[in-house]
Amino acid sequence: MTETPQITDSHCHLDFPDFAEELPQVIDRAIDAGVTRMVTICTKLRNEPQVRAIAEAYDPVFYAAGTHPMSAADEPMASVDELVDLAQHPKFVGIGESGLDYHYTADSAEVQKQSLRIHIHAAQETGLPLIIHARAADDDMAAILAEGYRAKPYACVMHCFSSGAELARAALDLGFYLSMSGIGTFPKSTELREIFAAAPVDRVLVETDAPYLAPKPHRGKRNEPAFTAHTAQVAAELYGLDYAAFAAQTQANFDRLFRKAARWRAAA
Repeated sequence: MTETPQITDSHCHLDFPDFAEELPQVIDRAIDAGVTRMVTICTKLRNEPQVRAIAEAYDPVFYAAGTHPMSAADEPMASVDELVDLAQHPKFVGIGESGLDYHYTADSAEVQKQSLRIHIHAAQETGLPLIIHARAADDDMAAILAEGYRAKPYACVMHCFSSGAELARAALDLGFYLSMSGIGTFPKSTELREIFAAAPVDRVLVETDAPYLAPKPHRGKRNEPAFTAHTAQVAAELYGLDYAAFAAQTQANFDRLFRKAARWRAAA
């Protein structure tokens, strides 16, 4: 019997109401699909206790916390000290998601920039990777990420990357990672697939962003971590790799970036 290759859903939202009625089953289905690790993301710091509780209850689940850019104007401004304190938890493995979103919330651009710089500082202080949401803000995003990196290097993943080629190159030039979501499987995402195909395969992660953005063949339905496998299959084809080889590569990439999660697995 062939063992299912292992992969990691590097970004999902298991605390969202969409999963409230069947979270144990969702996690079991993920494991059955070979998705043996999941990083659930807290987007509002007031929800951190609930997100932490999920990571504590399920061994395959890790978590990160930050203030989503679309909430930056409505939530209390995070502090570096607050994020550093949260990062002391053994299963807290990343800072964010933070970033810039001018598609829906351009009116709060200045607040978003302030919040982003705080999250960058926290990533620098903790050594944990920064998790970035970027939409319709490519120029400002590239400038602020580079500004922070010049001050003090840090690690970063551009989550659910769907921006332009120039931001991809800027991020990769800083040594950052790009994460492919279900968007990469959509028929009209040819340009996005080309951006990923041009990226080094050792700088690519996969994710669901569940419950959003379900990949083919589940598009339009609630997404869940098990579906990471569909996105990974498409990505493997971009690189001319069989699924097992690509899965192994993304595992190595995740371990290199999310070192705290890798150490947990090694210690388990």
